[in-house]
Amino acid sequence: MNEFSVQGLTKEEKYQWLLNNWPHFLDPKAPWFSNLSNAMALLKELFNHWWTGVYLVNDGELVLGPFQGKNACTRIEYGKGVCGTAWKDKCTQLVPNVHEFPGHIACSSASNSEIVVPIYNSLGEVWAVLDIDSVNFSEFDEIDQYFLEKFCQNLGSLQPKL
Repeated sequence: MNEFSVQGLTKEEKYQWLLNNWPHFLDPKAPWFSNLSNAMALLKELFNHWWTGVYLVNDGELVLGPFQGKNACTRIEYGKGVCGTAWKDKCTQLVPNVHEFPGHIACSSASNSEIVVPIYNSLGEVWAVLDIDSVNFSEFDEIDQYFLEKFCQNLGSLQPKL
């Protein structure tokens, strides 16, 4: 894995670094889950959020995919919680206080804010969602949303053949 340092960079500069350097972390000969795992590790290393991972659409539900952090829920129903809502509505969910989100699924009581970004395939279908949780309230903002949506456009090409 490539070693890097982003110490002293602002959040926006870290995201710019991520978008510019992401291709260097891909291995075109590796299975999809290896590259997706490295993507989650890269996000976790850059921002050190409580939990960073993806849920994959599989047989009408979201199933836990590669992640970095504590144990997580393994299955989420369509339209349920923040992740299921992002999948159903096909749009990013920016939640400053998860305790105020109707139907929030508390995989960890330590999580207080969350951002969930749909990941689309080449047909415009959601095949996964990127889920990032923080122990801080109001951790995520429009800067996170903008750059994570751009990053998820890159992740779209990693769609597995399930």
